[in-house]
Amino acid sequence: MSRRLQMLQVARLARRDLGEASESIIDFLQKTAIPAGGYANRAGRPDLYYTPFAIDSLIALSEAGVPASGGPGGLFDPSSTHAAKTFRWLDETVGGGEALDFVHRACLARVWAVRTLEDCSLAQRGELAATFAAHRAADGGYASRPGSAQGSVYGSFLVVNAYADLGLPLPAAAPDAIVQSLKALQAADGGWANEPDQEFGSTPATAAAVVLLHSFGCPVPQSAVDWLLARLHSSGGFLATIGAPLPDLLSTAVALHALDAVAAPWQAHRDAILDFLDSLWSGEGGFHGSWADDQLDCEYTFYGLLALGHASA
Repeated sequence: MSRRLQMLQVARLARRDLGEASESIIDFLQKTAIPAGGYANRAGRPDLYYTPFAIDSLIALSEAGVPASGGPGGLFDPSSTHAAKTFRWLDETVGGGEALDFVHRACLARVWAVRTLEDCSLAQRGELAATFAAHRAADGGYASRPGSAQGSVYGSFLVVNAYADLGLPLPAAAPDAIVQSLKALQAADGGWANEPDQEFGSTPATAAAVVLLHSFGCPVPQSAVDWLLARLHSSGGFLATIGAPLPDLLSTAVALHALDAVAAPWQAHRDAILDFLDSLWSGEGGFHGSWADDQLDCEYTFYGLLALGHASA
């Protein structure tokens, strides 16, 4: 199962605690839909980065039994008029993704995960996947810059997810090479960083490394699990790194996802985590990224659903 589908399964569990509040989140997400196709960023413009977060949030909030593609009758139905406009907007503006940067090509793959093979063929998917070959670093991992000597956790994580979203297998030697690349990225404090020889790790990088290692069937060092658990703030949120002033929603969502993947014990803090998530939810229907974030968007709303799904399981 792809990591996107795993996250969707968890995010769907958020409906248990949301109750009627799920309707306000649906309303918020649908208001970000651009009439000509796509979903809006914080400036109100259609944005490829934010679009898959909106789509997956709507799929997660659909009634139980709706397929992960959105399915007929789901809140995001691939056969609906707006979905057709979204796919046409992407086809007309970015095509096969050749001119996109690394991150946005991964976003395009995530949107294509929703499309049928009749609408987006295996040949098209293979062409997009082939563009990631230039990002294979000399150490075997993947990096945002082509021709890099060292892969990054983020780069490898995005590529592994992109191949899964496209329904294609990774190149045969890639898993072992990525694992070797990850070994060089573990920081001195036991977490992971996106560059080698770092003193301190970050929560997003550590969570991504844990999920990658686990998905490849490799042992996850206990030091990494302990590192993530140590980032839990007394408020119930997770800090992005040692010494971060405030917990944030992204760190909380990805930390819980990684800890649950390896069955690490965090459940004693469930009530505090639920209180933290509640503090970031707005009556307007979205989630703030942190206490210092005044705006709402589709990305943090998806992370809110993911974190809430873990905490309500």
